[in-house]
Amino acid sequence: MVMRTLHVGDDGWPLMGEVIGRGELIIMLHGGGPDHYSMLPLATRLAGRYRVALPDIRGYGASRCPDPTLHLWDQYVTDTVAIMHALDATSAHLVGAGLGGTIALRTCLQHPRIARSAVIISAEAIEDDDDKAADAKLMGRFADRARSRGLQAAWELFVPHLQPLIAHLVTEAIPRADAQSAAAAAAIGHDRAFATVEQLRRINTPTLIIAGDDPRHPAQLARTLVDVLPHGVLAEATMSDLLVDADDIAHAFGPAIEQFLATTSDPDT
Repeated sequence: MVMRTLHVGDDGWPLMGEVIGRGELIIMLHGGGPDHYSMLPLATRLAGRYRVALPDIRGYGASRCPDPTLHLWDQYVTDTVAIMHALDATSAHLVGAGLGGTIALRTCLQHPRIARSAVIISAEAIEDDDDKAADAKLMGRFADRARSRGLQAAWELFVPHLQPLIAHLVTEAIPRADAQSAAAAAAIGHDRAFATVEQLRRINTPTLIIAGDDPRHPAQLARTLVDVLPHGVLAEATMSDLLVDADDIAHAFGPAIEQFLATTSDPDT
């Protein structure tokens, strides 16, 4: 498994990552903070039947992008679709955690014919105006620290309050990240993914929801999404403090994801 350039956008910034396996395409999108290595054990589990693209999302890992104006939800969706086209596919299953889950939902909403199915792990809270303003302020502090004192100092704002799994994945990814790109990526705090959860009622993509377990990824949101999404399914497996590393993600969620994907895949591939 070797890092490669998955796509270079018109803006000139490359999207880096790995592609493993053969079969229908899965684009697997990591959460905010880690990079694609956080999803690699899960991808490896699925690679016996699927071709899995594992990008470092713009601004994370090896996908350098220090321009804050290029960190928007629409841009992340454009990147996802561009990766699919670069791999000569016309559709893909989308698997996303946290930030990656939001990108997957936005892609399903904006490009319904592209998404064969979606798996949303630990969905991000859909914030009201006050919460969004507070989040933007905190992300601004993160960016200032990253630029002036480095990523280790920036993440000290968050890591003590994160679940063990997320704290481990974030900390493990810091040496592979670029501080200026991470600071730029914090600009997403000023963009609104969804005004209300009701917007998601327009998504007709079969979607598996795996509940989160912290204030930024509330468990209740998973149940709300299943009620709102026309083809939403709630997984029995959930995020918990018992999970500590990327292998645990694969062990905890892999069976449910495999079973779900089998119901949405082409039997002839």
